Amino acid sequence: MPFQIQQTEFRGQPVVTLLSGDGARAVVSPFGGQVLSWAPANGLEQLFLSDAAVFDGKTPIRGGIPVCFPQFSKLGKLPQHGFAQDAVWEVADSRGGDDFALVTLRLTDDERSFALWPSSFELELTVAIGGERLDVELEVANTGHAPFAFTAALHTYVLVSEVENVRLEGLNGHDYRDAADNDTIKRDTGDVVVVDDELNRVYHDVERALLLRDGSRSLGIHGEGFPDVVVWNPWETRCRDFPDLAPDAFRRMLCVEAAAAHGKILLDADDTWCGRQTLVKL
Repeated sequence: MPFQIQQTEFRGQPVVTLLSGDGARAVVSPFGGQVLSWAPANGLEQLFLSDAAVFDGKTPIRGGIPVCFPQFSKLGKLPQHGFAQDAVWEVADSRGGDDFALVTLRLTDDERSFALWPSSFELELTVAIGGERLDVELEVANTGHAPFAFTAALHTYVLVSEVENVRLEGLNGHDYRDAADNDTIKRDTGDVVVVDDELNRVYHDVERALLLRDGSRSLGIHGEGFPDVVVWNPWETRCRDFPDLAPDAFRRMLCVEAAAAHGKILLDADDTWCGRQTLVKL
């Protein structure tokens, strides 16, 4: 069947719905420049979206793949995760073929962003689907006359059947900052990452691909350009702190995020930076 790209609605808010010719599908929200849903060809949903997420065009949406920019978490003076996640992006391009469909969203500086962060920039987020693969690429351009520095992340919420049974491979031997333990720097010495309590780690300088095993399902996760990987689950205690998460929602999600969080990226005037995260259902 031919690819389809349609501007529709999802929970009362405008979205772009992608359907590739081979049957992969995705839903992308211009609010936040955020992937809300992804299912590979002839497959099931792979991203977690909270049943209690707020869709009012003002509040960041809990789940999918939020864009953190120009600040990750609380590592700076801006609101947590910056301002891109609650800004309205414009649809800049969309196209497809027999085996792919993609959309590019764009965000530029305005009075609101400049009041928070006095820098001129242009962001482009390209979401491409096809077969068993999802690619999300963030490009940052410095359109001003002076350098600026930023942190960023693609805050990917993976849908899991039961988080205690999940195994994440590929992070052994890496140092990480443990935000759940007073930002202590530790080294991962285990064969796999398991979740049996609150998990909030920023792994440094990760180059290899990761493998998420969830029963009979496996998901390959790989970042390019982003030097770090964030692994987060709030567990039962912290889950209660989020009004847009059900008390047991932590059991069905694990965030595995491509990030630049250990150190800031310095971008000269008229220069660009690009980072990508790829998910592949295996």
